[in-house]
Amino acid sequence: MKNYKQRDINGRELRPETLMMSYGYDPKLSEGAIKTPIFQTSTFVFESAEAGKAFFELAYGLRAKDPKEELGLIYSRLNNPDLEVLEDRLTLWDRAEAAAVFQSGMAAISTSLLTFTRPGDVVLASEPLYGGSDHFVKHVLPNFGVTPVCFKAGHPISEIEQDIREQVGDRRVSAAIVETPANPTNALVDIQDTADLVHSFGSEEHRPVLIVDNTFLGPVFQHPLKHGADIVVYSATKFIGGHSDVIAGACLGPSELLSEVRGLRTFMGNMAGPWTGWLLLRSLETLKMRMTAQMKNAQYVASFLAEQPKIRTVHYLGLISEDDPMFGVYRKQCEAPGSLISFELDGGEAAAFRFLNALQLAKLAVSLGGTETLVEHPGSMTHSDIAPEDQRQMGITPGLVRISVGVEYYEDLILDLEQALAAV
Repeated sequence: MKNYKQRDINGRELRPETLMMSYGYDPKLSEGAIKTPIFQTSTFVFESAEAGKAFFELAYGLRAKDPKEELGLIYSRLNNPDLEVLEDRLTLWDRAEAAAVFQSGMAAISTSLLTFTRPGDVVLASEPLYGGSDHFVKHVLPNFGVTPVCFKAGHPISEIEQDIREQVGDRRVSAAIVETPANPTNALVDIQDTADLVHSFGSEEHRPVLIVDNTFLGPVFQHPLKHGADIVVYSATKFIGGHSDVIAGACLGPSELLSEVRGLRTFMGNMAGPWTGWLLLRSLETLKMRMTAQMKNAQYVASFLAEQPKIRTVHYLGLISEDDPMFGVYRKQCEAPGSLISFELDGGEAAAFRFLNALQLAKLAVSLGGTETLVEHPGSMTHSDIAPEDQRQMGITPGLVRISVGVEYYEDLILDLEQALAAV
């Protein structure tokens, strides 16, 4: 491509899966290397004192950036070529103006929330969230004077809006964080309706932000910014990384908001390193293929599980029925059902543990989105920090098992699940 940020040929826009091979990178700047080298350096040399001054003016927001001016390389806590190329490519799927990469998904989530919250504020949060996010919202933010107001996923906003407003009262709402589909129940949250509710708490001086954790379906199968979200966050460890060999997070959204997030990231010092950036660039090239293969496998697996007499309920978006109150939400904002399945075994935790211990092919491990199939017990593992009574209200029962379906041959996966169910 003639221009390393070219996004079209003869006026026809290129697809993200095509742009992942080249967008944001000019081989001429790296001795013609077809792949981005790993820039393993802490600091960068300035061409002149004037250039160094200009770079720092932009880095610290001392002046506005000229339209054609690029932020120069200073120090790898601020910017690094691997991360700059990665952040450019991450914006493509979500059609975001800007992105910021972090050392972990929790770093992306916590930094985003801390950017916009102030003592005395309220943060809205859907339930269930990933266990780490739940802990941060309910046990860390209150230490800074921020109060969480939570609502259950899986219900139309119109049914719960009044209760939310009563809990908020006259306090300022600074942000909301929702995870949809919810971890681990796959319950949905209507992004557009939630955005309308969150923004209604604003004023001329203040506009609350809606942060959507899009890890389960994104960035290929759901695009929250298109449905009213202000910021999208990812555990890039999961599908974006996709090989269970890197820990990372990402935050995407409008340039104005991302500049604030990046500013706090600079001083928190939690941006990702060049090796992480390089690994994620590698993985982005196969993201759509992997997610599509995993989704197709999950459809076979979910259909098999739904027919098993020892399984009480299967939670999978591909099985959502037209009479479900959230069916319309699924059709509106989800482009595919993804590859995460949870199901409830009769017999509670004892039955779930017998099943998990009998698996031979699927790996008993937390995390998700990797090429291998991973199976875990949310109640005693990823969500164990949540009180048992609260787990029940969220739909996390003692017999609930979560499966992240990988790229293995689907019949082999079903064979393994079948023999493990026989042990229950």
